[in-house]
Amino acid sequence: MEATGTDEVEKLKSKFMSAWHNMKYSWVLKTKTYFSRNSAVILLGKCYHFKSDEPSELSPDGSCLDIVDTVISGNVEEFRKDFISRIWLTYREDFPQIKDSALTTDCGWGCTLRTGQMLLAQGLVLHFLGRDSESWTSHTVKKLTASFDASLTGGREPKVLSKDHKEALKRDCDDSEMRDEVYHRKIISWFGDSPPASFGLHQLIEYGKKSGKTAGDWYGPAVVAHILRKAVEEARDPELQGITIYVAQDCTVYSSDVVDRQCSSMGSEKADMKAVIILVPVRLGGERTNMDYLEFVKGILSLEYCVGVVGGKPKQSYYFAGFQDDSLIYMDPHYCQSFVDVSIKDFPLESFHCPSPKKMSFKNMDPSCTIGFYCRNMKDFERISEEITKMLKSSSKEKYPLFTFVKGHSRDYDFASSPLHEENDLFSEEEKKRLKRFSTEEFVLL
Repeated sequence: MEATGTDEVEKLKSKFMSAWHNMKYSWVLKTKTYFSRNSAVILLGKCYHFKSDEPSELSPDGSCLDIVDTVISGNVEEFRKDFISRIWLTYREDFPQIKDSALTTDCGWGCTLRTGQMLLAQGLVLHFLGRDSESWTSHTVKKLTASFDASLTGGREPKVLSKDHKEALKRDCDDSEMRDEVYHRKIISWFGDSPPASFGLHQLIEYGKKSGKTAGDWYGPAVVAHILRKAVEEARDPELQGITIYVAQDCTVYSSDVVDRQCSSMGSEKADMKAVIILVPVRLGGERTNMDYLEFVKGILSLEYCVGVVGGKPKQSYYFAGFQDDSLIYMDPHYCQSFVDVSIKDFPLESFHCPSPKKMSFKNMDPSCTIGFYCRNMKDFERISEEITKMLKSSSKEKYPLFTFVKGHSRDYDFASSPLHEENDLFSEEEKKRLKRFSTEEFVLL
């Protein structure tokens, strides 16, 4: 009898928390975002123009309300399709219980892990599909938009495609487009909210434990960068063996260390080259963001190989993917959604795509952030390091740039580098010290 009563209390508690989360985090998509039609809009290296004499308003579903010119409208639609096609990862509830905790939701504490997931997801999209590969959206964006409209107006939940609809979709798509959709779904499945998912919340928390973090703790951008690196290292899916992550040490990218991560023996004498995602934890100032870094951040987001910025403002973490004028464009993880079982064939995609871009003034950004780049091969890395070095020099008014690229290994500069593979522990003692320092210096994220 007592056990039954306890179960009922837990059920009521769960329902109450679910209702509270839905109320607290449901406002995210309902606020309107205004874009100027006189300034270019940059989204992860792509430029869009909304030319007009009056400011335009984007509705909650991301569409432009009052642009009538067909040429400009087409450009708006291209931006809209590009933005919606980015993978959006948010708070979830009612997912399988996290190991060694009673938590079945990350509402209120997991936003930096979510923004880190979005950055990694963009890197995987570049790796498997390329920046311009958005063909899958041409067949699904209308359905996604219709589903967003229904959800925002209190309509019924979107349904999985019917058998007839799927057959029609297959007839309309060529092999390349079908391949894109398969990979798109596969990438999302790697971020599922269940223990088997390679980059899901459950796995990331397990790696975070090695740096002293547990479920429910606050995670900063630098700590998340190291957790992502470990998650990619430990991924066992054969599709993920061709990519790795390098995290800059003390705002320095050591070229030989990057090359070491790119070159790996794949079970034979022949060495294969891995693609690498370079993550650079930085501070854009002291207590507040230094406006002198604005042009540099805008320059970074204008690069086709940029995979975004994990940052935010005090007490909130965002995934920055673009800008207009002095405002950053971001995707917000602070939206509570229900668990989706990504192991099911043709699982619904709607909740993994954001209908509404958000903007925030650069001056409101917290200085702690992590910047990401994708390099497919060594030639890419050499080009990227040259381009960004020039950008760093031109943007630095003082002698010391935000971060640097140097030749050689970290150990060549008397820096205690960590081994690439550890048998007994995922983090070296030096890494633990750095992570502890990051944890105490960074802002608290909710």
